[in-house]
Amino acid sequence: MAEAAARHELYTQQQWAHQRAERAERNAERLEREIQAQAASAAASESLAELHYVDSLSGSVQSICKAPIASLDCMADLGSTAEQLCAKLQAAAVKESVDRVSSAAQSPSLTSGLRYRNLGKSGLRVSNIGLATWTTYNTAINEEQLDAVVTAAYNAGINLFDLTEGPQSSEQAETQLGAILKRKNWKRVSYSVITKIHWHYKSEERGLSRKHIIESVRSSVARLQLDYIDIVLIQKADPMCPLEEVVRAMDFLVSEGLIMYWGTAKWSPIDVTEMYTACRQLNCSTPILEQSEYHMLCREKVEIYMPELYNKIGVGLMAWSPLAMGLLPSFKDSLRSRSSNRTKASSISWNQDDRKPPSKENNEPLTARNTKEILFSISLIADRLGCSLVQLCIAWTLKNESVQCLLLGAATTHQFYHALHGLQLLPKLNSNVMAELERILDNKPVRPPMVSTLAMR
Repeated sequence: MAEAAARHELYTQQQWAHQRAERAERNAERLEREIQAQAASAAASESLAELHYVDSLSGSVQSICKAPIASLDCMADLGSTAEQLCAKLQAAAVKESVDRVSSAAQSPSLTSGLRYRNLGKSGLRVSNIGLATWTTYNTAINEEQLDAVVTAAYNAGINLFDLTEGPQSSEQAETQLGAILKRKNWKRVSYSVITKIHWHYKSEERGLSRKHIIESVRSSVARLQLDYIDIVLIQKADPMCPLEEVVRAMDFLVSEGLIMYWGTAKWSPIDVTEMYTACRQLNCSTPILEQSEYHMLCREKVEIYMPELYNKIGVGLMAWSPLAMGLLPSFKDSLRSRSSNRTKASSISWNQDDRKPPSKENNEPLTARNTKEILFSISLIADRLGCSLVQLCIAWTLKNESVQCLLLGAATTHQFYHALHGLQLLPKLNSNVMAELERILDNKPVRPPMVSTLAMR
């Protein structure tokens, strides 16, 4: 019995020793697997940390991209080694960088302070700065300078080109801009073109007849070499033409696809309201904007009546001439002097009725001594803000929330960038600065009091 018990105890000890050896062997195998996993993970992280974003334009390394460490299970599922995974991720990074650079070259970059807003209550979104033809398109500028200004505007993010001068200047501007747009081959959806229907009492193009409207738009489309025009503006109201004829002619152009939207220029708020009412009654497309002069010396229509038109019937505002047609101090290196701008302003008759002879009295208030003193005081504020008087006038105009788009003209790229930097001045125009400017100008328009018909009896 004692011998059997000794054999049983020895057998039991052997079994325990065998089990301890198996456990030690399993622990060693598990430890070896953990060490291998840590080594593989460290190798993968070290390889992935060496990936770079490659700049395809300069061919130089810009920055190091550290990718997250991949797990062994994920690598086993993909069936690839750490080196293969690194190669795939590096190729993807290079492709993404090339796509980013190519897309940046295809699309314009956004300028600081540039915003995109809907014109009126339509779905058309344009930049709050547009390139106008006031200074850009003229006989004194060669084609290379014109091309440079248009290209600079497009690359800066401006997607609106306005062609709204006199009849002869407008035709020349349409031909020049059409040639540039055709040569650049930009995407048609990336920019909008505005032109105007001109008419004069003393010319063959008399009034806003259906014939004149349709022929004018078709001629503009041919000169621009485009399939359609984004916005067509009607310059001045014609009291001799029925509103129904004008409305139906514009609706016909929209339905034919020659224009997308239409609006008015230099119309009174009453005329715009009557036009909108006629459109509603005839179930025709309505105007989306009114183009008006707006600067420090001309404020009543824009600040009093245009917000009311926008809130009631959805007609937006596009402002022009923030420098008062060159009567305010212009650029130092401008190709045109202020005297030539005054001559041009009076010859085009922006603010005069064509049926009346030009009056010299209209220019007297702008050359008065008090106006010079006002501009001198404003220039002192511009010096304090670290900007020019031109940039301050542009920023002051854009400070009005009713202005959805402001038209600027430039003869050179230097002038264009100088004016465009006025956008960065907007944050500096706080309530204190605006109040100081209001005290200097002292011309804030006030709505006239309502007249009661009962009190008139």
